[in-house]
Amino acid sequence: MPCTLFPKLFEEGRIGRMRVKNRIVMPPMATNYAGPSGEATDRLIRYYAERAKGGAGLIIVENVQVKYPQGKNVACQLRLDDGKYIPSFQELAEAVHAHDARIFIQIHHAGRQYHDIEGAEGVDPSGIPDGFLQQPVRPLTNEEILDLIERFSETALRAQRAGLDGIEFHGAHGYLISEFMSPHTNQRVDEWGGTFERRMKFPLKIIERTREKVGPDFPLSFRFSADEFVPGGNTLEDSTKIAQYLENAGIDVLHVSAGIYESMPRILEPMRFKEGWRTYLAAEIKKVVKIPVITVGQIRSPEVAEQVLEEGKADFVAVGRTLIADPHWPAKVRDARVPEIRKCISCNIGCIGGYVFNDRYMRCTVNPVTGHERLEGWTNLIPAERKKKVMVIGAGPGGMEAARVAALRGHSVTLYDRENDLGGQLRVAVRGPGKDKLGFIPEYYSTALKLAGVQMKMGTSVNEETIRAEKPDVVIFATGAVPVVPDIKGADNPDMVRGSWDVLSGAAQVPGRKVVVAGGGLVGCETALLLAEQGKEVTIVEMMDELASDMEPITRYDFLTELLPKAGIRTALKMVIAEITDQGVVVLDRWQRKSLIEADNVVIALGSRPVEDLTGIARDCAQEVYAIGDCREPRKIINATFEGASVARMI
Repeated sequence: MPCTLFPKLFEEGRIGRMRVKNRIVMPPMATNYAGPSGEATDRLIRYYAERAKGGAGLIIVENVQVKYPQGKNVACQLRLDDGKYIPSFQELAEAVHAHDARIFIQIHHAGRQYHDIEGAEGVDPSGIPDGFLQQPVRPLTNEEILDLIERFSETALRAQRAGLDGIEFHGAHGYLISEFMSPHTNQRVDEWGGTFERRMKFPLKIIERTREKVGPDFPLSFRFSADEFVPGGNTLEDSTKIAQYLENAGIDVLHVSAGIYESMPRILEPMRFKEGWRTYLAAEIKKVVKIPVITVGQIRSPEVAEQVLEEGKADFVAVGRTLIADPHWPAKVRDARVPEIRKCISCNIGCIGGYVFNDRYMRCTVNPVTGHERLEGWTNLIPAERKKKVMVIGAGPGGMEAARVAALRGHSVTLYDRENDLGGQLRVAVRGPGKDKLGFIPEYYSTALKLAGVQMKMGTSVNEETIRAEKPDVVIFATGAVPVVPDIKGADNPDMVRGSWDVLSGAAQVPGRKVVVAGGGLVGCETALLLAEQGKEVTIVEMMDELASDMEPITRYDFLTELLPKAGIRTALKMVIAEITDQGVVVLDRWQRKSLIEADNVVIALGSRPVEDLTGIARDCAQEVYAIGDCREPRKIINATFEGASVARMI
């Protein structure tokens, strides 16, 4: 049955002679799910099969090495540089094909953006280290370049032999092929660099050699950064010419991305970026080629995806992190169940910056099933053996997920919160600059909890009498945290001092012009940005030697390189606040020397502590008592949702 609400999204598409059932593409994203030797594991196969089952038309599997370990860029990366890996890719292809989806793999060499945990030697066209990673690198020799051309083409041939439907060359994001194409990274003066034509020789030779091996009908995709967003890098104007060269070389589809590691927030956008902001790049490329174009970047809503296709900006829409957060996004869109979608919030914590870049398995803040698809009871919930009466106290992310899962398993679940709205501490966090996507979380649960049959008692405070009266079998505390009140002289002055949560939520106004924010962690930095937007002169005082150490790395890079300088926020690092006076804050440096930072007001952002709970009393009333999320230990949303999901599967 055709989708009447989003007809363009579910229109059949073609890449070369290959049919694709719809216009929804899952782009390649590193997971660390490959085995230690680089094979496709059961974890990885189940992960991709679930996205195929969810309705994506084309799945492009994460980057596959053509030379190990020199070309590696994450801890556990796939390999197809030897025939022994073909069987595991065959099994992957069969799992995806079972759901009428097409599957490509992306073949790749990291170049100067390599992962050095195994002592790999970094190589690139010109021996110019990456400004983001700052790792040593040497230029490739002519013989090595010719060898790599063969390796790329041989890897493509192995993919074909494994039964995959096509391959994608990774010519984006500052990896090796991209490095040859860009004047920012290719400063050779031989046949492989200098002029535009010589910079294009490496990718064109790879395409030519691959075509010779795989034949004319095997689809070839090419992903490239249409704007590198670095001085001296490729611009959109350059890329319109690149696109035409690639089309003439025999590429069947162009996958238009942006950025390199030195402009990382343009590759994996933090939360503040507008949905679909990159689509203009694909639109300009589409004007100069006849082959299909894929657009990508921060697309979360089917309305945005449909509009991109309707306006002719692209032929296919890639929704990457969107499918990590909800693998069944396509099916829910097709079946008019849009309110049931778990939307990605672009936090980058579980999928990249906080996990994959730290050599851990991919996870997801909003979807605790991601990475656990192979485990019994995670993708398909197991009904409870005995129906229990469950009290969940606290309607933050962890409490909402616990209530949802427990109810779906057949328990009788009541969710309590003293506030009238869902969200817990999200009610504060969403008010920070650029944090509006956090609102996707309670928006999802407002539908999901009703569908699961959870009884909700909002605006209800829970005390000992409430628990005893309910006589629950299970109590799950998800009561969150509260701000720390520091033991600093003058911190109790209501005319001078405000709390960061009150400022962010709008419960407290900050008069005066000069403001000191005490604490340079994530909350302090977001509060400082908000105050700077209000026209305040802001100084952050932080005892550590760096700001935002608890912030996700890509978001932190964006904050330190763009937001902080533009906002004009001053910083005082390695300083301890000794006293708050009517004139400002008295600080001590590492040598215990005192100085005064003048301020009209001070905002405290010095962390949080768990809410005092009733677990001891609850143990007298219920057989099972659990604490999850920040009331157990203040951490991140990803910890709360996972703990809620885990406990609800256990009871």
